[in-house]
Amino acid sequence: MSFVSFEFVIFLAAVILFYYLLPVRMRWMVLLTASMGFYVLSAGKAVLILAVMIIVSFLFSLVISRNRKKIWLAAAITATVLPVLITKNLEHIWVSNLHRESHNFIAVLGISFFVMQMIAYYVDIYRGKTEPEKNPFRYALFISFFPQILQGPIPRFSQLHEQLNEGHKFDPDKFTKGLQLIIWGFFLKLMIADKAGIFVDEVFSNTDTYKGAYIWIAAILYSVQLYADFSSCVSIAQGVSELMGIRLSDNFDHPYFSLSIKEFWGRWHMSLSSWLKDYIYIPLGGNRKGAARKYLNVMITFIVSGIWHGSGLNYLAWGVMHGMYQITGALTEKPRDAVYRVFGVEKNTRGYEWLKRAGTFFWVMLAWVMFRAESLTLGIEMICSMFSCFNPWVLFSDSILELGLSWREWCMLILSVYTLVRVSELQKKCSIRDRIMAQPLIFRWALYILAIVVIFVFGTYGHGFSAKDFIYAGF
Repeated sequence: MSFVSFEFVIFLAAVILFYYLLPVRMRWMVLLTASMGFYVLSAGKAVLILAVMIIVSFLFSLVISRNRKKIWLAAAITATVLPVLITKNLEHIWVSNLHRESHNFIAVLGISFFVMQMIAYYVDIYRGKTEPEKNPFRYALFISFFPQILQGPIPRFSQLHEQLNEGHKFDPDKFTKGLQLIIWGFFLKLMIADKAGIFVDEVFSNTDTYKGAYIWIAAILYSVQLYADFSSCVSIAQGVSELMGIRLSDNFDHPYFSLSIKEFWGRWHMSLSSWLKDYIYIPLGGNRKGAARKYLNVMITFIVSGIWHGSGLNYLAWGVMHGMYQITGALTEKPRDAVYRVFGVEKNTRGYEWLKRAGTFFWVMLAWVMFRAESLTLGIEMICSMFSCFNPWVLFSDSILELGLSWREWCMLILSVYTLVRVSELQKKCSIRDRIMAQPLIFRWALYILAIVVIFVFGTYGHGFSAKDFIYAGF
């Protein structure tokens, strides 16, 4: 069941109704029931795998808390990771390695996300940072909380556990702010991500036909699509949670404004980045054992990130690319600053910032091409085509309009992306949600209604397209 569906709206309305009708002390039970029901509606029989993993991880957490030995931690992590390796790689091995016809193996939606929750929970208990939950049902709620189970953000036990269990009284301001986030999420999904995805899918699915400039446009649009799509899902998840007084952590901080790849990873998918830092990079030694070991640890961390995203070699290559970006960036920082000085580009100027942002976006975009490609070979071919095939005239002909989007939809997409950029710039200076809340009631609700009408008239639904699944639901 997608967030962008009429069924989810009905489901959410029922959850909120029961949540606020029942006594405060029982509201966590509503959330648990809703979470399991949501997973059944979204993943069907896979809920049995989720239930077994919750039971096993709960028992391991109790064992680790009583006997803090590495062997128990290793056993817990192994038992938890195995289902991920099996479910995420079985289809790939079956088709690519065994050369069999595709088989509909059970897909466990969100498994990469809730397994990370479990591992962080084990490690925090082992380190003495967290006391284990003794109630298996309350623990099940922490793992399966429905707004974030499929695509994150990846919460830590200390961030979410108490919020889920204490129950919250109705707060009209929080409720309204939750609606604001949901509307914004729908804007990102229907006005940007799904529109851009039409062109992106056409180009990436027909790499023999489209070369050069087509791939440049598709690469830029995919970078925008992925951000808008994932940020949309997180915004809706945060908004749904705020309707019930629960705050999920932020997952993005305007990543395409970053001045370096290192900064980008501090702003992109922040819950994953912090997880990789705390549970992979630092345990490997971080930067405490010299420069060479630090760079090795960085590369291992990004390789793990690539493997986490998928079983194809293109995901591994994507991780290696970002590892190389980080290492190369650290090694060439001084020479690059010298080049800027030679050309008269001074630090702390707008020109310097825009050059750095453009360079960071360029390298990230190239990696996204590899990430989106159907295979490692196709990814390499597409990147090579971007530089070997010179056909800029397609930008000024009608050929771009033959790939799924009319000129009106292109105008609406460009206007929507411009709106996203402007809002992002304003968010760096002030809280837009607070400013809206400070306006008169009639103005606020007129704005909300206008936004909803615009989204459903000019968004993907308005042109006969059906909303696509969220991209990160596949990971």
